[in-house]
Amino acid sequence: MKLSFLGAAGEVTGSCLRVDHEHGAFLVDCGLFQGGREADRKNRTALDFDLRAIDFVLLTHAHLDHSGLVPRLVALGYRGRVFATTATIDLLGVMLMDSAHIQEKEAEWALRDTRTRKPRRANEVAPLYTVEQARTSLGRLSAVEFDTWIRPAAGAHCRFRNAGHILGSAIIEIDVGGSGSVRRLVVSGDLGQPMRPVLQDPVRIARADYLCIESTYGNRAHRSFAATCDELAEALRRTLKVEGGNVIIPAFAVGRTQELLFVLADLVRAGRIDRLDVVVDSPMASAVTALTIRHADLWDDETRELYAWMQANTDRFRLRFVQDVEESMALNAVRGGLVLISASGMCDAGRIKHHLRHNLERRECAVVIAGFQAAGTLGRRLVDGARQVTLFGERITVRARIHTIGGLSAHADQPALLDWLGGFDEPPRQTFVVHGEPGASAGLIDAIAHKLGWRGVEAAQAGAPVSLS
Repeated sequence: MKLSFLGAAGEVTGSCLRVDHEHGAFLVDCGLFQGGREADRKNRTALDFDLRAIDFVLLTHAHLDHSGLVPRLVALGYRGRVFATTATIDLLGVMLMDSAHIQEKEAEWALRDTRTRKPRRANEVAPLYTVEQARTSLGRLSAVEFDTWIRPAAGAHCRFRNAGHILGSAIIEIDVGGSGSVRRLVVSGDLGQPMRPVLQDPVRIARADYLCIESTYGNRAHRSFAATCDELAEALRRTLKVEGGNVIIPAFAVGRTQELLFVLADLVRAGRIDRLDVVVDSPMASAVTALTIRHADLWDDETRELYAWMQANTDRFRLRFVQDVEESMALNAVRGGLVLISASGMCDAGRIKHHLRHNLERRECAVVIAGFQAAGTLGRRLVDGARQVTLFGERITVRARIHTIGGLSAHADQPALLDWLGGFDEPPRQTFVVHGEPGASAGLIDAIAHKLGWRGVEAAQAGAPVSLS
């Protein structure tokens, strides 16, 4: 058996693992590279191999850095099945179509640029895939239930286990081989932080011959959830009750928005806030929230109880979802009393920019940053204390209070990763640390060695295949 790390090796995007074995080959994940100057080039060359050699594809979850190249895979000629959990497939129906729309729009802008800049070749500005190609790729998806073994092709036997990261996310156990020489490969995908609202905790795995473990936060610990809720409650009280302004929360449409809704409702239920008027202004977040409610079987018990309370107390926790542009624009006339959740999560696109334009200059308002902000984004500039920012070509003075709250990450931190690894009956023969910047991966490798005493742990390297016994 050979493993080839085609992405997420020394970085956190482009997840794609190729597994070659005596009976054939398959992929685990087929993700977009995101961010940085090289992302577009990587995406255009990522699938530069004979797709006829690939028997099937397994997806750990719907985030685009794990699934976003599936439409391109199919457009380039792949005709096999793509296996994922039912909830993941539901999310992909929203996310891949949205990604394709963005690809088309970015290609349009690139073509416009050629009128004033150095001409570029057509293949340099063509979208990675179109909306129609994304729609076609959805037809290759096959649903898999959690905890049920499937045999997608000769020499491979697979089971999806709940990873607790986002709706439908999975750890995948894969038995590879036959005739007495079966080896078990476990791919963690992205693991959720335990004891967080909404989703059940990641399932613990007992055995693996070979393991691929994510390391997004492999060298650090998150802020405690209790401290996070304390800071959020104080920001809400001061802004809404004392200052009389609005609270603006940029949030990722998938996962973070839904978690925030339950955290906010729980603050009201616990009496820490009298009542809240919450608006979600993001069509994608609205669609994903509806899917989250549809898959309530994946929630933890506490969230089911909280949701029942929310339905019975709509006078104390008022929740509205905004779809059309006119209704979104009308929100900017509201001077106070709103908690407004909108995308994008890093403030660089979408409706959130309009809401920031109308609230950042007001001292009585607050912006709550509840997610990671990449370097170069508007959200990062706010976190770093910028006194002025540019929105729609206009310089805006930042007078609103900026609150950065940690502790809501969808990724397990180092202590949680080590705890999950401690569930194995014995160490795998070999462990590959993936999906992390070099420092994060190195930190996890060191912790595994010193705290668990495991040997045979190394950072995955992009490029040449690794042969396994």
